[in-house]
Amino acid sequence: MTVSLNAVRSSRVVAIVQARMGSSRLPGKVMKPIAGQPMIVHVLGRVLLAARVNAVMLATSDRPADDPLADFAARAGFDVFRGSENDVLARYVLAAESARADTVIRITGDCPLADPGLIDEAVMAYCASGVDYLSNVSPPTYPDGLDIEVFSIAALQRAGREAISSFDREHVTPYLRAGHFATANMAAETDFSTRRLTVDQAADLAVIRRVFDHFAPRTDFGWREVIALQDAEPDMFEANARLVRNEGARMGKGQKLWKRAKEIIPGGNMLLSKRAEMFLPDEWPAYFSRAKGCTVWDLDNNAYLDTGLMGVGTNTLGYGHDEVDAAVRGAIDAGNLSTLNCPDEVELAERLIELHEFADMVRFARTGGEANAIAIRIARAAAGRDGVAICGYHGWHDWYLSSNLGENDKLAGHLLPGLDPVGVPKALRGIVHPFAYNDLEALKSLVATKEIGVIKMEVSRNEGPQQGFLEGVRKLADDKGIVLVFDECTSGFRETFGGLYKKFGVEPDIAVFGKTLGNGYAITAVIGRRAVMEAAQSTFISSTFWTERIGPAAAVKTLEVMERERSWERISEIGTKVRANWERLAATHGLPFKTFGLPALSGYQIDTPDALAYKTLITQELLDRGFLAATAFYASLAHEDAVLDRYFDALDDIFALVAKGVSGEENVIDRLRGPICHAGFKRLN
Repeated sequence: MTVSLNAVRSSRVVAIVQARMGSSRLPGKVMKPIAGQPMIVHVLGRVLLAARVNAVMLATSDRPADDPLADFAARAGFDVFRGSENDVLARYVLAAESARADTVIRITGDCPLADPGLIDEAVMAYCASGVDYLSNVSPPTYPDGLDIEVFSIAALQRAGREAISSFDREHVTPYLRAGHFATANMAAETDFSTRRLTVDQAADLAVIRRVFDHFAPRTDFGWREVIALQDAEPDMFEANARLVRNEGARMGKGQKLWKRAKEIIPGGNMLLSKRAEMFLPDEWPAYFSRAKGCTVWDLDNNAYLDTGLMGVGTNTLGYGHDEVDAAVRGAIDAGNLSTLNCPDEVELAERLIELHEFADMVRFARTGGEANAIAIRIARAAAGRDGVAICGYHGWHDWYLSSNLGENDKLAGHLLPGLDPVGVPKALRGIVHPFAYNDLEALKSLVATKEIGVIKMEVSRNEGPQQGFLEGVRKLADDKGIVLVFDECTSGFRETFGGLYKKFGVEPDIAVFGKTLGNGYAITAVIGRRAVMEAAQSTFISSTFWTERIGPAAAVKTLEVMERERSWERISEIGTKVRANWERLAATHGLPFKTFGLPALSGYQIDTPDALAYKTLITQELLDRGFLAATAFYASLAHEDAVLDRYFDALDDIFALVAKGVSGEENVIDRLRGPICHAGFKRLN
């Protein structure tokens, strides 16, 4: 079929460039400069050169954040339509109607190399095909960044009337491609779909800038010239060569934000245990918009039941506890920080001393690492010796990681695999010495051969104490004048109303509490005997934000609620139930299986060489079913039976799937849609 130019001209063809300032991976990208002009100028200007296009319009949202974009395009002489931020389909329909379009060409604002000749080819192919919708992306054969969609105003209007799902309303063309209309695809003679000429991330922008600089002062170069340049000088395009096409279309807002975060925040965030790579590297939602009870909503408003880490063990009362939050609001209303001290910290200190008979004095901080560093400083000052014997995980500070320096550089990192001591002064080598839990003889050997002034340990974590172990540690400390510190940042208030040491009847000289103390608000405490704690006055330990009010106010109320609800008993019962059901399901499906941890702080492992891969698969399948979880469970009062029943039902199906892999019936690891999660660090306890 031959279509004349006049026939095409008889239909008003309008190119509508869809753009906004709020890109999740490269904010404001459409106004980023390329060859001295904002990127949107190149997009609109190149589209305008297409012979088959009668008009070009910018369509953006009515959000104030998009004002600079809309104002600039209008000043440049382009028609601008502004509409709903969320109902993008409705915005596009209204834009096309206002432009009096018969045929619509959709171009996105991340295509600074939009090719006018290719646009003309697409319009001609559309007219020749007689379809309602034509694109060059289903499947793609042209480079990413040359995407073109052509469709009739009638089809667009019908989509606007019929599309119901939020996904279809938040995008323009998925409904047009979903089988409701006659469609066609325009393919290149050679598959160039792996080439990347779009701007979605900072690396893309760097590549496109190099391209424009190469052709300067020309700005009308064609896409085939760019392909020839890439073939001749591939190094110019190396920066974005490994980025995946249309990755953003498959990613939620949280995943996009996580990729952006890793470009500007080393590691992506401030806590290893919350990094997406520890769960499901390519699909973990990463960020939350709100949380209540044990439900977490991501940035796309998807609701998940948190049957995993519950804030990494902080929220034993559940997220957003009304009474604790009200106490915090009261603290904010009264003023969080001033030149004077808040009285709440005195009330909290008195309450903690009341709960722990051995303790006479308290110091406060806001994080576990800080509190452990404070405890070590005080204990060393009291003992008069620098050497520390440790058993457990105690934070990120130099004093702790120095234990991983090893006897020489070749051994650095071997004692606590996963905790790299790079950046820790080598002069600290030989001061802090690890020993394994339940190995009393190893500890005695350290005390006999090193100048040990402090023993610092977790009371229990992944296994319980053997008979006489904790008592032996206490006696050794007493006999040698050593300060005994129990790190209860994680274990505190999970099996007793206070420290786990109460369960075993062995008291420390200092105990450190965190995690559960503020039910999600930052507060940690170092409590201890007067004779030891007064050593804090002989050294310098001080910080401005340790004196703010929110943490102590939250902790006072949290302790009140814990005592009333007997939370430590309830979460232990919940955790015991969860572990029993894990073991029941594992036995049902014949899985090699082991569990570990405190009842309210449990974990499990599929006991095979592929344990990490199976952990990733379990995480993926649970997420698909609406759960934030991997192979650990931190219990909270919000974990009611109805939640756990749903969780066990999901795990039943998932364990059945894993069993097929373990038995060799099916290579279920191939079902992973992304990489295997990262392993954590090795613990001594």
